[in-house]
Amino acid sequence: MTTRIAAVRGRRVWDSRALPTIEVEVSLASGALGRAIAPAGASTGSGEAVDLRDGGADFGGRDVRRAVAGIEEVISPALAGMDAADQAAVDETLIELDGTADKSRLGGNALIATSMAAAHAAAAGRGVPLWRHLAGDGEPGGLPLPEIQVLGGGAHAGRRIDIQDFMVIAIGAADYPTALDWTARVYHAAGGLLSEAGLLQGVADEGGFWPAFQSNREALDTLMRAIEAAGLRPGEEVGISLDIAASDFGRAGRYRLGREGKELDSDGLIDMLLGWCADYPVVSIEDPLAEDDIAAMAAFTGAVDAHVQVVADDLVVTDARRIEEAARQGACNAALIKPNQIGTLSEARAASEAARAMDWGRIVSARSGESEDTTIVHIAVGWASPQLKVGSIARSERNAKWNEGLRLCSALPDGAALPPADRFPWGRTASVC
Repeated sequence: MTTRIAAVRGRRVWDSRALPTIEVEVSLASGALGRAIAPAGASTGSGEAVDLRDGGADFGGRDVRRAVAGIEEVISPALAGMDAADQAAVDETLIELDGTADKSRLGGNALIATSMAAAHAAAAGRGVPLWRHLAGDGEPGGLPLPEIQVLGGGAHAGRRIDIQDFMVIAIGAADYPTALDWTARVYHAAGGLLSEAGLLQGVADEGGFWPAFQSNREALDTLMRAIEAAGLRPGEEVGISLDIAASDFGRAGRYRLGREGKELDSDGLIDMLLGWCADYPVVSIEDPLAEDDIAAMAAFTGAVDAHVQVVADDLVVTDARRIEEAARQGACNAALIKPNQIGTLSEARAASEAARAMDWGRIVSARSGESEDTTIVHIAVGWASPQLKVGSIARSERNAKWNEGLRLCSALPDGAALPPADRFPWGRTASVC
């Protein structure tokens, strides 16, 4: 067996927020190696897998020495001799070793880094790219359509503005490189507008600009102006995508918009968001209501234009059962797939397949705390995900992933092609580069 695991090693490395995280290295008896680094979220759903952190004073209690020790002392002996290519068995062993519903004993961070490293090792042992290994017997997808942050807010930018992400999607781009080119033009235009107006405060966690706006609509107006200043047509070539992250400022049907000094009930927030969708070319909107406000989430999904993608993140936390339940209740029509939310690749894949079965959109997503790890690009391609979200088009931990997509342009059967129009509710046209 060329993919038999010889050893598993954990090490403490650094993420994009200057915080410790975990890298796992899986070595095979054949000499092949696989490595992966665990990401970390700042805005998290209550049902997510829990990272194991040290507590105490260092780094605000967020060091990971205990989790690394668990890899060395518990995970490595248990996985030695297993077949890295049997992802389901590896992941089931990890789940059983942890033994908790929320992955808190060994840590979701330790489990996902190990799970991904095993996949990398298996691909290396087989002599195939990771995306090809992850596709299994199925056909891999082409390159996913990028969803890219231009302006950051919420938990990613000191809550200087309530809404977490103001993003763009190059809905009219013919291919993956063009989508990145157009987005970069919008990004630079937005930076210029903010600088000229004296509103530029820096860069948020995911690489988008950190603005000093007085209202959320001011951010939308600026994004519209940036698209136009980039020489692109809003709503035809470039659409707006929003991550409201409503759980961060609301619970039990009450929402506090601190930037504007407003408190809204569920109906008031729905009306505000529907007004934005009517006034701006919004093609996708994530977490429009809080995770505990599912009836309102369903009401928004039913009320918004059918061409708008309504994305569940905190509500479903990459959990197949939660996705199926949300779909039954008519809440949302797309799922964000974040492997570290659930803890293993097998569970994340089950969530992706549940979304596909429910005829939902699927967006493979990075987190706000990231690294040079590019696993999620291969996940998006191998699992034929139509969309990919990794933050902005600035900062190396983000561009490592976008650039990995550019490398795959020459490796995939369809080259730089983006998914066909029928994969998206807004109806876009794609062609091969």
